Amino acid sequence: MSVYRDKRSPYYQFDFQYDGRRFHGSTKCTSRRDAEKLEAAELEKAKSLVKAMKRSRASLAIDDVADRLWNDSAQYDAEPKAAETNLARLIDYFGKAKSLTDINHNEAKKLVAWRRGHRVSRRGKRTKEQEAALPLISNATVNRSTTKVLQRLFAFAKAEGAVFEGEPKWDELILPEPEERVRELKSEEADAIDAAMRDDYGPFFDFARGSGMRLNECVTLRWTEVDFGARQIVRLGKGGRRVLFPITPHVREILFPLRGQHAEFVFTYVAVCANKRLGRLRGQRYPLTYTGAKTAWQRIRASAGLADFRFHDFRHDFGTKLLRDSGNLKLVQKALNHRDIKSTLRYAHVLDEDVAAAVQQLAESRKKSRNKARKVS
Repeated sequence: MSVYRDKRSPYYQFDFQYDGRRFHGSTKCTSRRDAEKLEAAELEKAKSLVKAMKRSRASLAIDDVADRLWNDSAQYDAEPKAAETNLARLIDYFGKAKSLTDINHNEAKKLVAWRRGHRVSRRGKRTKEQEAALPLISNATVNRSTTKVLQRLFAFAKAEGAVFEGEPKWDELILPEPEERVRELKSEEADAIDAAMRDDYGPFFDFARGSGMRLNECVTLRWTEVDFGARQIVRLGKGGRRVLFPITPHVREILFPLRGQHAEFVFTYVAVCANKRLGRLRGQRYPLTYTGAKTAWQRIRASAGLADFRFHDFRHDFGTKLLRDSGNLKLVQKALNHRDIKSTLRYAHVLDEDVAAAVQQLAESRKKSRNKARKVS
């Protein structure tokens, strides 16, 4: 090993071979001593990379690992567009050639700090002052869109056989998240939504309220997944898990009249305005999109005068009411496609109400018994 100075550059260069592989580049150092120290560090990185690649037998450059992950599973995620965006963000941050073996805990920590400085994105043009006034993204967004995506890349590479000596400490990188609140829809709020609803969006929102499915699961529902004969909907849900939902008379009443509106997708909307860029013609029906559904919900919510109610709260409303009627946590877990019963326990406050009512009923029963006993004596 040795460093040398190229006449075309003010910096020393390093160039060595390890295990039959060549490693070379600029040290960005003008001092030989500093250049030799950097070369020694590069040698250690080379040893780690070669060791990992011998086990995985595949490139560990982040761009290559992300590409293999996409082809293997990420493209089949419930929200593939989000997966693609999140992977692209990591590649842009680290650079395509960055090896996973070079991403240690400190590097990952810097990534998290960088992502925490991002602000919530909003559609439309804004001034710099308006952009600066937008709120920072939540800890949950940082975890879901960055840290867990990087962890998924490492897990995928390890499944291929790679071994990482300096893997980030994921438990220390995951940011604390507030416990998700459970919001139930009040009867007067439901009436306000119905009054503000556009006719073409009505079936979509009725289905979301009546099934408890997630926004993306509702938007992408296809006719091939709807079996009226077997009275069930079968599809892949979050995490690639098989979701089975019964077609009750209520659900059938929503879906059956929609047949024939589109050959592939169940839910559609009527274009109010023509859009040349998207090829939309006024008055024609088109499949509902994720973004379009969110935009429609924002308008309906504003017209209905609802405060502090997200689209995802339809799912919470469904889970809460189902548990209140059934008293069965396992049933609600299955209906909401929760992998872990802990996720379903957020609705347990409904059972607490039932317990309180039962305790009060017991107390009143005992009080009546005591009064009867006193009258007899």
